[in-house]
Amino acid sequence: MNFKAFRQKNGRGSSNANRAAFLGGIRDGLPIALGYFAVSFALGIAAKNAGLTVWQGMLASLLNNASAGEYAGFLLISSQAPYLETALVMLITNIRYLLMSCALSQKFAPNTPLIHRLLIGFDVTDELFGIYVAQPNDLNPYYSYGAMSVSIPGWAIGTGLGIFAGNLLPQRAVSALSVALYGMFIAVIIPPAKKNRVILGLVLFSFAASYACSRIAIFASLSDGMRVILLTVLLSCTAALLFPVSEERKEDCHDA
Repeated sequence: MNFKAFRQKNGRGSSNANRAAFLGGIRDGLPIALGYFAVSFALGIAAKNAGLTVWQGMLASLLNNASAGEYAGFLLISSQAPYLETALVMLITNIRYLLMSCALSQKFAPNTPLIHRLLIGFDVTDELFGIYVAQPNDLNPYYSYGAMSVSIPGWAIGTGLGIFAGNLLPQRAVSALSVALYGMFIAVIIPPAKKNRVILGLVLFSFAASYACSRIAIFASLSDGMRVILLTVLLSCTAALLFPVSEERKEDCHDA
């Protein structure tokens, strides 16, 4: 069903429901936008160190709303990595969003037009995915648009302000603020690591493997981006083979 037929079928009566869904998305997206603003401010410092201007950093955040992927991209830009290497790192660091999008597609009504699915797929993040799947019924696309209308600007403006502040502050202050992004990553990995010993072991092993590869001659000669690619693929595949998630655990997570 195309977009025009979708509108004709739903009629004017659905406009009030769409408006209410849009406002609900704004309401639920505001806390996410505030969190994005704080995190992306530190990300802006990384963008500043990579040589990006305020507008370039804001455009990057408008088109790539992903903290880990964007940070990796800024590091590769600063190291003048080849385009192919950059593309591979972006694919690996953001590949989880493909899985989220596949799962999210089951939340739409069967007659939801493709244009809505594509627009919402543009901005599927961890936090937005969480509020989308928490909706009790079929996901109204306008609920997503409401959440996106505040979360995307929050991410982009925070990045731009981070670059702007980095241009004004002394280098010591910029270096200190750069540590904030590492704090964000620690905040992301600590909660699941505390609940699952396998995740904790993999996190610690990844730290050790990354350090070892930077010291071993054959790996140290590789670029940072290529080491990230190899370690990510190797560790994730090893973990999937040695510690597969059982169907019972999947059901428990889904019910939770």
